[in-house]
This record gives sequence, structure tokens and C-alpha cells, in this order.
Amino acid sequence: MKEWLSSNKLYLVAAIAALGIFLYYSFFREPVPEMVGQAEHFPVMEERTEHPAEDAEEKNEQILVDVKGEVKKPGVYRAEKDERVIDMIERAGGLTEKADAAQVNFAQRLVDEMVIYIPAAGIEGSQAAQSPGPKEDGKININKADAAGLQEIPGIGPAKAAAIIEYREKNGPFKDPAQLKEISGIGEKTYEKLESSITVR
Repeated sequence: MKEWLSSNKLYLVAAIAALGIFLYYSFFREPVPEMVGQAEHFPVMEERTEHPAEDAEEKNEQILVDVKGEVKKPGVYRAEKDERVIDMIERAGGLTEKADAAQVNFAQRLVDEMVIYIPAAGIEGSQAAQSPGPKEDGKININKADAAGLQEIPGIGPAKAAAIIEYREKNGPFKDPAQLKEISGIGEKTYEKLESSITVR
């Protein structure tokens, strides 16, 4: 027996090693998880829904503006919301020789149903307003009226009309008529006199 062990020692060691490796992989090592379904663990990126047609339509929304007074081609013109008074005057053929450009705010932004009235030289204040500003139910819309139209409001002269337009351009359309009291020169008493004559609709 000793002689057999001595002569077969190398084979015996190799067999024991092979058995040990087999037992290790069979019982002790954890199996490698399969990759099935691994894609489910990746974050899903939400698709961004864009509406270029709607965005372009909102950006290029057309409005109607009535150009009157001392322009070469008075009339109602189509315009876009990002345009200014000067754009409409150019579209109406420009000013006539009688026009008083000093009374016109060329940089004013356009709004729908706006009246742009260009007075003749020598006509000031409410006399220039041969065409009244936009009215609704007999009230003047302070979001749409130009300087001449605003001066038809009781207690509103050229300076206050200009202040109203400046406030409107900086802060956007009035949401409440009472916002007029935030303008310098229009206090509680002045507002009470004009309140029944104005609207913001």
C-alpha cells in the first residue's frame, strides 16, 4: 500500500485538487446573475413635446390698428403685436406736411383695436382727438386708447395721458382700473372722478 501511494502520489494530489475545484464552483461560489431585463433599470427620458406651429402663431398674432389724421394713407391696417406706432405710420404712407410729430409717441407698442391719431400742427390736447379712443359700453379702455383718447377721460390731460401710456408700456396692460392710482398725479379724488368713465376689458 505504501509502495502504491508512493508511486501514485502525483496522481493522487492532482485528483484531490480537481475535486476541491469542483466542490468550490459547485457549492460555494455564487452564480452570476443573468442580464435579462437589465434595460429596465435605466432611466427613461421623457420626450419633450414641442408645438412650433402654436408658438409661431402666438408670436405672430395679428391685430387691427386704425390710423387716422395727418398720414398720407389713413385706414385700418393689419399688424403684429411686436410692432410699434412708427411701423404703422410708415405703412400708412408716412406723415403729411401738416402733421405735428411732436405729439406722437412713435415708440409705443401696438394693441388690438388701437387708434393712432396724428394731429395737425397747432392742434393740442383733446382738440386733436377728432377720433375718440377705443370705447366699450361708453367707457374708454385705458389699455387700448392712445394719448388723444385718454385725454377724453375727465381729469386726464396730456401729461397724465403720457404717464398712463408709459406705465402701460413698462408694466403691461392694466388688470384693474384702480392701478391708475399708482401713477404720479392720479390720487384718490382724481380717480373717483374718472372711475365711471374707464374700463380695462
